[in-house]
Amino acid sequence: MEIPPPSGPQHPQGQPQGPYPPPGQPQGPYGAYPGQPQGPGPGPGPYGYQPWGHGYSPYNTPAPVNGLAIAALVLGILCFLPLVGLVLGFFALAQIRKKGERGKGMAIAGMILSGIGAAILALALATGGAAEFWDGFQEGAREASENGAIFSVDEGECFDTPGGSLEGMAYDVDTVSCEEEHDGEVFANFKMASGSYPGDSEITEAADDKCYTLQYAYAMDTWAIPENVDIYYFTPTRDSWSLGDREISCLFGNVDEKGSLTGSLRQDETTLDADQLTYLKAAQVLNEAMESAPEEEYVEDDLPGHKEWATRVSAAITEQLGMLRGHDWPADAKDPVAALVKDLDKAQGEWSAAAKAADADAFYEHFDKALELTGAEKTVTTRKALGLASTPPESHEGDGGGEAGTGGGTGGSGAEV
Repeated sequence: MEIPPPSGPQHPQGQPQGPYPPPGQPQGPYGAYPGQPQGPGPGPGPYGYQPWGHGYSPYNTPAPVNGLAIAALVLGILCFLPLVGLVLGFFALAQIRKKGERGKGMAIAGMILSGIGAAILALALATGGAAEFWDGFQEGAREASENGAIFSVDEGECFDTPGGSLEGMAYDVDTVSCEEEHDGEVFANFKMASGSYPGDSEITEAADDKCYTLQYAYAMDTWAIPENVDIYYFTPTRDSWSLGDREISCLFGNVDEKGSLTGSLRQDETTLDADQLTYLKAAQVLNEAMESAPEEEYVEDDLPGHKEWATRVSAAITEQLGMLRGHDWPADAKDPVAALVKDLDKAQGEWSAAAKAADADAFYEHFDKALELTGAEKTVTTRKALGLASTPPESHEGDGGGEAGTGGGTGGSGAEV
């Protein structure tokens, strides 16, 4: 370690330096650094300065700052416990006068700020603002606890992921306009029940079940969903679950996990007119019934289950007919809707007969006729009149009764979806 030379003017090398002995002179008994003798200190320098060392200070020690003054200022700035800040300010002034300490300005400033805080507090209590603030604070704390400080995306928002992929872990996303190219679009959010972490498989199963169902409330016209769109979801991890994260976000993304989408897929009450909504809601009644088919694809393997399914479909068509007949359609759509109603009425009779079939052959006979009456091509004219997508998705092409028959399956129904 280097020891700095004494302060003040330095003499040229080799010349005596005031009271300090030149190198090589005897030193004190304590083994001090070279050139730093110990023992009695040197006398006054030639200019009367007091030499450094031996406990002396170059300046007088300033008076200490009063601690209560500091506390009063801090409480005043924070507007925290303003009455306490006022009291501390008064005590600080008294101690400063008595002990000669510093901090008078701090104490006065703290008292002024605390006085302002007390006035604001009194006003808030009188007008109910404090209650509103506390309610807002509690709500914010509750939301933070529920979300576990994990990022979330709202229904209808489009976003990009930092890695440009919807696979793997996501720690954050960047919200962008849906009109721009984006990685995903949120169509629903839902929360899982509280409790211990249920495991990855149970969370994935819940996401699969609900997201595929909730998509229809957001994108009601499935014909308008491009073929390159698939469903993804954000789910809690074990770590985020421990922080209170229970939210699952359902997303539309590209079939290619690194691909992108452009434009919103939203088609609901916010984007459709009353005629379009009525038609799509009526169609969805039949869609849900058709999707409730038994797990056994072949009627021979579960005739009772298929007959129960036919009963559900028959009831759904009856409800659908009531919705279509009860709406006042625009002039351009009246005839197409009337033709659709006529076909649906016949289909309802076939489904009703299938529900009473004595065997699998009889069931298939009515099932085939029903599919011919509710095939996707039967709805194209109505859709055009209502301004909806009128090109059936590839998954519907070839649907109808043509592939069904004795010994055939009931999967891939040709109902309007």
